Amino acid sequence: MNATDRTPADLLRSALAADPSRPLVTFYDDATGERVELSVATFANWVAKTANLLQGDLAAEPGDRVAVLLPAHWQTAVWLLACASTGLLADIGGDPAAADLVVSGPGTLDAARSCSGERVALALRPLGGRFPQTPAGFLDYAAEVPGQGDRFQPYAPVDPEAPALIVAGAEYTGAEVVERARADAPALGLTGPGSRLLSGLPYDTWEGLTAGLYAPLATAGSVVLCRHLDRLGEKALAQRIESERVSATATASATTD
Repeated sequence: MNATDRTPADLLRSALAADPSRPLVTFYDDATGERVELSVATFANWVAKTANLLQGDLAAEPGDRVAVLLPAHWQTAVWLLACASTGLLADIGGDPAAADLVVSGPGTLDAARSCSGERVALALRPLGGRFPQTPAGFLDYAAEVPGQGDRFQPYAPVDPEAPALIVAGAEYTGAEVVERARADAPALGLTGPGSRLLSGLPYDTWEGLTAGLYAPLATAGSVVLCRHLDRLGEKALAQRIESERVSATATASATTD
């Protein structure tokens, strides 16, 4: 990746310029059987649309805090890069009452209602489907995002030294996210372009975020992001590792090559 990249959004732009067609995020939900594969170009398109929703329709401004009440999911990864693109502070599992806006999955809607700002709900259904009925007090992300623009330009350049991420009580700037992701890559088995990491870690720790998004992005690699991986038996996991051409794994029990 470009050595001058200083924010996660920079990393995505460099990935898009280098090889837009390669896989970036392959997502499995072993509770539903869902599999979604997003190329760099497709992922970047979702990020652009989400960033336009944030900056335009929701009037979010750099420095605003977003309480992210979402599991490890491909749409969560999109939201994290959209926040990075707009200069927002993504607070993983943060207190909605202390946030300027909140994005919530279906299981945390009651908690999310304590946010006095804009509220966005994700159904987390296969293929990014809508809620059968939009939850009261929320925008349905799947209904709002398709009409957004495919290109995004922030009103002001994103400051790499501004707070960009809070996870497990620790705060990181955009530059720190990039630096830590690059530093983590070797131990995760990410050795450069073509490396493919399978992660079953949740997104509520730095370890989960770096394995499940940032380190693969920082090294021109890709991630096979698995939700409910504990429902997959050893034989099925081995088959997935083989079929997805995984080169390294990160699970709750261990991180191995």
